[in-house]
Amino acid sequence: MRLTRLVRIGFVAWRYGLDEIAASGAAATTGSQGLLRLTRWLRLGRKLKAPRGQRLREALESLGPIFVKFGQVLSTRRDLLPPDIVDELSLLQDKVPPFDGQRAVAEIERGLGKRIETVFDEFDIVPIASASIAQVHLARLRSGREVAVKVLRPDIDATIDHDLELLRTAGAFLVRVSPDARRLRPLEVIAEFDKYLHDELDLVREAANAAQLRRNFADSTLLRVPEMYWDYCATNVLTMERMHGIPIGQIERMRAAGIDLKKLSRDGVEIFFTQVFQHGFFHADMHPGNILVGESGESFNQYIALDFGIIGTLSEFDKDYLAQNFLAFFRRDYHRVAWLHIESGWAPPGTRVEELEGAVRACCEPFFDRPLREISLGQVLLRLFQTSRRFNVEIQPQLVLLQKTLLNIEGLGRQLDPDLDLWVTAKPFLERWMKRQIGLAGLRERLEREAPQWAKLAPEIPRLAHAALARLAHPPATTPESQLLQQLIDEQRRTQFWIKVFVVALIALGALNFV
Repeated sequence: MRLTRLVRIGFVAWRYGLDEIAASGAAATTGSQGLLRLTRWLRLGRKLKAPRGQRLREALESLGPIFVKFGQVLSTRRDLLPPDIVDELSLLQDKVPPFDGQRAVAEIERGLGKRIETVFDEFDIVPIASASIAQVHLARLRSGREVAVKVLRPDIDATIDHDLELLRTAGAFLVRVSPDARRLRPLEVIAEFDKYLHDELDLVREAANAAQLRRNFADSTLLRVPEMYWDYCATNVLTMERMHGIPIGQIERMRAAGIDLKKLSRDGVEIFFTQVFQHGFFHADMHPGNILVGESGESFNQYIALDFGIIGTLSEFDKDYLAQNFLAFFRRDYHRVAWLHIESGWAPPGTRVEELEGAVRACCEPFFDRPLREISLGQVLLRLFQTSRRFNVEIQPQLVLLQKTLLNIEGLGRQLDPDLDLWVTAKPFLERWMKRQIGLAGLRERLEREAPQWAKLAPEIPRLAHAALARLAHPPATTPESQLLQQLIDEQRRTQFWIKVFVVALIALGALNFV
C-alpha cells in the first residue's frame, strides 16, 4: 500500500514538474546547473508551461485532501516560501466529496453512545458542507433547538498518519539532496502540520476553543460565536447552535440586505486586535468560508465565527512585544524595533542594534512612501520576519499564525471597504491598550487580580514581624559561619516583610480608588 502511494506521488511530481521546481531552487541557491539540466532533459512528454505555483497547487489537489490541507498550511508560511507560490497555494479549496450520510449517522452514534433518534427529532442525511477532515449536517434537537452537527470522516486518523509518514519521507529526502530545501526546513513545517491536523481531529478541543471565544465576546456587539451543546459532543462529533447569516464573500447579497460594509470592515479590525491584545486568544483560521454576517434580528451587521479548530494564543510577553513593535512602526522608530528584538532574547546576544536597525529601516521605509490606506500591516510584519531571519532570529509559531490571520483580516477588510485605513483604525486601539498596561488603570487591574493572593498573606504579617523582631532581640548562640548565614536569612526576611507591607498599602490605595 505504502509503495503504491509512493509511486503515485512520484508520478504526480514528475507529471507537474515538481522536480524542476526543486532543481531551480537548488540552482538559485548553489549556482550549480547540473541537476537543473538533468530535470529539463527528463521533460519527456511533459508540458510545463504553467507557472510553478499553479503546477504545485494542481499537484497537491490531485494527491487528495490531506495534501490539499498541507498546501493550505504552506500558504501561511510567507516567511519561508516565495510570494508566487504562496499566492497560488492560498487558492486551494478544502472541498471534497462528502462521505455517505448513513456512515455519518453510524459515526455519530458511535461517538455519543446513543441512537440518533434519541438525540435528534430531525437529522438531514445530506451534509451542507464537506471538507478533508469532517462534514456538517443540519439537525434539530428533541428540545426543538436547531443545530449543526460536525462529524469526522471515518478512519481519518489512519489516512492522516499514513500520508504524514510519506510527507516526512519526502521531506527527509529533500533535506539530503537540496540546500534550498534545508533552508525551508521541510521537516519542521511537516511537524507543525502534524500538530494542526491532530488538533483538528479532536472535536472536543474545538468545542472548548469555541466556548472560550464565546465567553470572551459575551458582552460584545461585534462578534457572535455559536453555543456548544456539550451533552452531544465527543472526540469525533461536535454539536453546536445553528447560525444563520450571509457568507462574508457574498458582497452584493450583503449590500442588498442593508449591511453597512464600511462599519463591518472597521469592526473586523477591532475584533482582531481585541482578540490579540486583550484576550491573547485568537481565531487563527479567519478565511471567508469560516465567517458569516448576520442579516436579521440581534445579529444584524455582526460577524459570526465558525470552525474553531485552529486557535492562536499569546502570552503577556508576546502581547507586550507585539504592541510595542506596532507602535514603533507607527512612529517610524526603527531603533526601538531593533532593540525590542534583542531585548526579547530572540536575536542572538552578539547582534549589533545599529546593524539590525538599518536592516529594519530598509525593510519598512518603502511602505511609508505609499498612502496609509495602501499599507499592509501584515506585509510589514512579514517583511520584518524575513529580515529577522538574516540575523538568525527564531520566529515563534504563534507569531506566524498571527501574521497569517492579520493578512486574512486585512484582505477581508479591504474587500468590504477598499478605502479601509487599517493603521488609523488600529493605532488608537493599541495606544489605549498600552496606557492600560503601563498606566494607573493597568496597575489597578493587576492589583485586583493579585488581591486574593495577597489577602491570604496580609493576616500573617504581624506574626512574621513579631517573630523577626524576637529573633533580633534574642539571637541564639552561633558560630561565625552560622551567624553570617543567619544575617543573610534575616535580611531576606526583612526585604520580604517590607515588600508585603508595600503591596498591602497598594491594595488599600486601590480599594480607596474604587470607593
